[in-house]
Amino acid sequence: MKNVRRILTVFSVVLLCIALYLTTPEDDNGVPVPPVFPAADRRVLLVPLDSRPPCGRFVQDAARIVGVEVVLPPTELLDEYYRPGDVAALRAWTAAHIGEFDAAILSVDQLLHGGLLASRQAKKTKSDEESLLRFLRELHTANPQVPLYAFSILPRMTPPDGLCDWEEQKRLMSYSRLFGRISRQTRPSDEDLAVLKTLRASIPLEILTRYEALFTGYADFGKRLIRLAEDGTLCRLVIGQDDSEPDSIPNLILRQLSETLTKKKLGEDRVFLAQGADELALSILAADEAARDGFAPRVALQYNDASTPARILPYMGAAIEETAREKIRFVGGVTCDESSESSDFLLYLSANDKTMQGTRKKAALEIGALLASDRNVALADLSEHLSADETLLPLLIEDGAPIHALIAYAGWNTASNSIGAVLAHAVLLQIAERRAKSEDDVLRLAVAHLSFLDGRFLEDNFYLKNGVNHINDSLEKCGAQNGRGLEYNYNYTLASMLLESAIEHYRTKLVRTDAFRAPVTFDAPGGPLRLRVADLSVTARYPWTRTFEIDLRTQPRIEKLP
Repeated sequence: MKNVRRILTVFSVVLLCIALYLTTPEDDNGVPVPPVFPAADRRVLLVPLDSRPPCGRFVQDAARIVGVEVVLPPTELLDEYYRPGDVAALRAWTAAHIGEFDAAILSVDQLLHGGLLASRQAKKTKSDEESLLRFLRELHTANPQVPLYAFSILPRMTPPDGLCDWEEQKRLMSYSRLFGRISRQTRPSDEDLAVLKTLRASIPLEILTRYEALFTGYADFGKRLIRLAEDGTLCRLVIGQDDSEPDSIPNLILRQLSETLTKKKLGEDRVFLAQGADELALSILAADEAARDGFAPRVALQYNDASTPARILPYMGAAIEETAREKIRFVGGVTCDESSESSDFLLYLSANDKTMQGTRKKAALEIGALLASDRNVALADLSEHLSADETLLPLLIEDGAPIHALIAYAGWNTASNSIGAVLAHAVLLQIAERRAKSEDDVLRLAVAHLSFLDGRFLEDNFYLKNGVNHINDSLEKCGAQNGRGLEYNYNYTLASMLLESAIEHYRTKLVRTDAFRAPVTFDAPGGPLRLRVADLSVTARYPWTRTFEIDLRTQPRIEKLP
């Protein structure tokens, strides 16, 4: 009974918050724009890394901007949290339908293990791996007209769940860091070698052997995947590095694979080694569309602080500037000076921690000035602790900056996730604008673009930097067990109620701001086109029984202004 009263109290507070923000701004003389997306003239098959929205639906939504229809396998064939996807059924479905598409983007981890989480357990044998490689060869032989883009994720530094307890996990992480650092040294110090020997002795041999086998096994498998790119089976192979650090065993494996590519004289157009995981399919799509148009975007870089380029944020194997330049090369672009007037757009990279909160205002004013000067700006709004008070979006909104004038925004999860996503979005938008032949084309691409952009504002900042923590706290106060993981299904109903209420609160709060309603101008045949987002419809749900990510759907109500 006590838990029921707690639940009702929390729910009542949420309903009160909604009531306080229920009134939306009044309309003023805009002509409604039909909520119609660009007609699809190209179809791409996507076997996603896993069933989470960032790996699949993000790609679908961003692809609409350029008139590409991205089709995923049936939901029942894909993974669901700890349940792996049906590998045999996924391969059969892909083989049966690939001939209907213009290109295919294939997750090796989904087709081999049944998803990213399943891949971390590394339960597949060399025979299983050979079966997957044979499947890809047969797929290409049967459909030579369909370019195959494949991506595979190097095992992350963190030991997989179930391998060991917390104390042993910490020792394994220390071992990986030290091993990685020693591998960079021409002559390792006696002290480092002695510490490494002590660490090895402190870890049970079976656990250490299984941990090391994750990486040595992948090193061999990665080389076999590279041969598929070398012989033309794959149009392009991307190997991504999931959660890592600069000094680590995964980074050592990445360097070894890089040496293999150098010896084989394979360029990045054939095999690309990248930071990140969840965003790779979206980056592949953007790179493919840019290549089709012969578009090599010129991207200027600007930072919120002199320290930002060299900063290494959590779960990253490279610094921010190195990651940004890598992602620009990934999509076929080049980096140019920040003041260059010939750049296609400026990528503003902001990264703050608790000690830098006082410097955010200066960065927000810089972005506001750039937008006021009609500069194309894409914002990667990064933070050390995934906290809203370390980001710029709240200050841009507070200042009334025209946030819809940003050509892209991202601030979710790791730095590579955000930088890769914001670059892909910006490139896809610019491709769509280059292809537009009429005002109607521009209106349709604007609908798709602004829908995706508003989704990033609400999810990446409002939810992931605020809402998720409040919901987790509320679940725990109501007595929900393991509320931060939602492992137990009986918490799902309460969590879903809290999510719907929180998203409605944030939606209403956002649409009431001047920053949200500020007009945005698109270039169009016949002259500039002024638009305004007058309102926003939003739905949200949890795709998995955990609060870490949401399936957010947005539909802006757009008006054409005189």
